[in-house]
Amino acid sequence: MMDTTNQTALRMGYAQADITPAGPVVTIGFGREDQLSRGVRKPLSAQVTVWQLGEERCCLAAIDHIGLGLEHARALRDGLGEVLGISREKVMLCFSHTHAAPNDSEEPAYLRLLCERVLAAAAEAAGKMAPVCAGWGNGHTAIGVNRRADSTQLDDRLGILKVTDPATGELRLLLLRLTAHANVLKGDNWLISPDYFGAVRELLGRQYRCPVVVTQGASGNVAPRYFCSEETPPDAVGEAFRRSATALEDMAQTVLRDARPVIDRIRPQGVERLAAFVRTVELTAQVPSYERALEIADEARRFCNMDGTAWLAEVRRLLDAGVRRQVEEVEVQYFLLGEGCLCGVPNEVMCEFALRAAAQVGSEYLYFGGYTNGCGGYFPTEEEFDLGGYEVYWSLLLYFPYFGRVFPLRRESAGRLIDFVAANSPL
Repeated sequence: MMDTTNQTALRMGYAQADITPAGPVVTIGFGREDQLSRGVRKPLSAQVTVWQLGEERCCLAAIDHIGLGLEHARALRDGLGEVLGISREKVMLCFSHTHAAPNDSEEPAYLRLLCERVLAAAAEAAGKMAPVCAGWGNGHTAIGVNRRADSTQLDDRLGILKVTDPATGELRLLLLRLTAHANVLKGDNWLISPDYFGAVRELLGRQYRCPVVVTQGASGNVAPRYFCSEETPPDAVGEAFRRSATALEDMAQTVLRDARPVIDRIRPQGVERLAAFVRTVELTAQVPSYERALEIADEARRFCNMDGTAWLAEVRRLLDAGVRRQVEEVEVQYFLLGEGCLCGVPNEVMCEFALRAAAQVGSEYLYFGGYTNGCGGYFPTEEEFDLGGYEVYWSLLLYFPYFGRVFPLRRESAGRLIDFVAANSPL
C-alpha cells in the first residue's frame, strides 16, 4: 500500500457540473436551417479532474460540447488556471463533440453558464484532493466504422485509466478514451443530449460505482456503428451500420462488454510521472481561386444540398484583399500520467493520425485525438485530401466563420503534424 502521508504521492480531485441549458438554444452540428433545440433528452455534464504530483499540478476537464471556439476555449483555460494557480498549458479541455449541444458562438448567455459552472467544479475538485494509485490498460471495441466505404482504417483502442484509493483499493475514477463520432443521434434530433458519451458514463458508473470520464479520440472519419434516426444519413450507409431505437445504449453496452476484462486486469500503482505541456506548429492553407471555389460550392450543393453563398463571398473578399494563404498556429497539448499520454489538437483529425503517431513512438499508450481545447475544423490525411468531399472541402462552407480559414490545411500538413506529435511525445 502507498503511504497516504507521502506528499510526493499522486493526488487527484474530481467534481462534476450540470451544464444543460435552461431553455431552447441554437445548436450546432447538422447544418440545418432550424437549429433551435426542442427539449432535453439527457443532461449535459462537465467533469473536472485536478492532478498533483510534487510541484506539478494539472487539470483535465471533459465537457459535453461539439468543441468551443478557440478564443472561448482559451479564455476558459485561463480561468481554470486562475482558479487552480497554474498556467493555461497545464489545463486540457477534452470535448465530446456531441452534435446535440448549444452553439457557444450564438448563445453568449449559455457560454457564461458553462464557464461559471466549470470554474466552480474546478474549485470543488481542488478542495477534494486525495492520494490515489493509477494504472493504464488497453482493449479494443467495435463502436466505430470508417466513413469511407473503401477504407477499413480504425483506431479501435479502448484506452482505460483506472484510479483507486491507495489504502482500500476502492475505485475512485475510470477514464476511458474512445474513438467514434458522438453523433449517434442524427439530423432529425432536436433534443439536447451528450449522445453516447452520456450512456457510457451512466452504464459504467452504475456497474463500477465511481465517476466515469470519457474522452474522444481521432474520430474525424469514424462514424458510430449504431445510430438512432428515421433518416439514413451519408455517414450511416452500408451493412456495417445498425439502425436502432436503443442505439445510445447499444454503444454503451458494447463499451462495457469490451472494457470489463481490461478494467479487471489493471493493477493501479504509485505514479512517478505527471506533466502537461504544449507545443505549437505553424501550418498553412491556401485561398482557392474563385473559379475553384465555384466548383467546390457546386459540388457541395449537388451532393449535400449546401448553400455556399456566404463562403464564396468570404473567398472573394480574401482574394480582393490580396490574401492567398491563411496561417494556423496548431497547438498540440500533452497530458502525461504514468505510462499513458493523452494528446490532442483542436481539430477533427482522422483516425490514421492516432495510429501513425503511436506507431512512430512505439507505444500503444500514446492516445492522439481531436476536439482538444476547442474545435477548428477537419484535418484530413493525405489520402483523404486527395479524395476531397465533405471532410476536406464542403464542411468549410458551413463552418468557416468559426475556423478562421476557408480551405483545408495543405496536403503535406498531415505528415508534418504526425511527425511533430511523435517528436514531442514524452513516451
